[in-house]
Amino acid sequence: MYYDLTKGPITKNLILFSLPMIAGDLLQQFYNIADTLIVSRFIGSHALAAVGSAYALMTFLTSIFIGLAMGVSSLLSIDLGKQEEERLKSTIVHSFFLIMSITIILTILVYLGINPILHFLQIPQSLLYGTQTYLLIIFSGMIAVALYNFITCILRAVGNSLTPLYFLGVSALINIILDLVFIIVFHMGIGGAALATVIAQYISAIEITLYFCKHCQAYMPRKRHCHYDSQILSEITKYSLFTCLQQSCMNFGILLIQRLVDSFGAITMAGFAAAVKIDTFAYLPVQDFGNAFSTFIAQNFGAHHKERLRSGIKIATCVSALFSLILSLLVFIFAKPLMMLFVKAHEVQVISSGVRYLRIEGAFYIGIGCLFLLYGLYRSIDKPQMSLVLTIISLGLRVILAYAFAPIWGEVGIWVSIPIGWFIADTFGYFYYLRHRATLLP
Repeated sequence: MYYDLTKGPITKNLILFSLPMIAGDLLQQFYNIADTLIVSRFIGSHALAAVGSAYALMTFLTSIFIGLAMGVSSLLSIDLGKQEEERLKSTIVHSFFLIMSITIILTILVYLGINPILHFLQIPQSLLYGTQTYLLIIFSGMIAVALYNFITCILRAVGNSLTPLYFLGVSALINIILDLVFIIVFHMGIGGAALATVIAQYISAIEITLYFCKHCQAYMPRKRHCHYDSQILSEITKYSLFTCLQQSCMNFGILLIQRLVDSFGAITMAGFAAAVKIDTFAYLPVQDFGNAFSTFIAQNFGAHHKERLRSGIKIATCVSALFSLILSLLVFIFAKPLMMLFVKAHEVQVISSGVRYLRIEGAFYIGIGCLFLLYGLYRSIDKPQMSLVLTIISLGLRVILAYAFAPIWGEVGIWVSIPIGWFIADTFGYFYYLRHRATLLP
């Protein structure tokens, strides 16, 4: 189903458009949750800690080409709003070669630099082999992740958020089955978990690419669109560069937090690894609502619907705040049972560490919910640099405060720093919008 977000009731269309995105990303998390749950239950907490450290690194690396794809998505939505279909197809060609080239280069670099990377992360000696084994396999899936996210961003830009869900559901199921087979039946250990994830990633990437080539002929580039256009490449770079930097800075900050967590040892690492999976799963609805909101803003910005833009901003803020409060309440109440899904009951210290994280950080999801809206807003109104500024404020403060508080309050100091960064960035972002909205919107 394709949604024209320049028409119809705003609240209804935003929610309906975002629901498949939410469901799709929840399934995406099954890749990581399946690894975490099965690894912790059948291999142990040391393997869980190794997967947790690898996850933080992979999130940072994949954020580079996911950020590029998100920037392209905003540009495509604007082209669609302007009804410039020929330009849209040329943009698809240029962005494909740009994203895949960067992904290939990045894959080569991380293989060459695996040892310095592990040293930077301060991985304990007892976890070094497991983390390295996992990463050497998981790196091979980066091209698949880039391709899947590129096609998904095209589909979402033109109003189709449902199709990616089908393919992701199949690959998520395959991921879980292969996890069980490789780890329990073939005793492949942490390497089996990584291999299962990579196979599932390639399945989803191939499926969605074949679908696009066969069923999306209206947006399929032709030979005439495959010539070099410096102006289009310049616009792609403008939108994608800042979004890429924003995503990379955000996840590099998370990587620095992971480095600090690693310095506390295996118990805190394992607790954090499990809690982050729960945490990411919990706030995905508001993250994807922010991405849906970005498409809404881009389409209406391209169509010059000024009043609809302003109404949409108010409505989206209220809906996101409500989502966030409900999620915070659920995570706060069920923090311990959720941790026990990933960690065996006798590992009391690991569970306690994860519960502390969830009840401190998870109580303030409204902060990250509003921040996702601000990212989507500025990315789609030709101000992608503001998304980068907000990320630097949020992550910069988080990292600075975490490293300042940790020697005083231990791991609790790290957890407290996260919502503080969110709320200061939110304050700056909304103040900037209110002060400049007359010039920001057409």
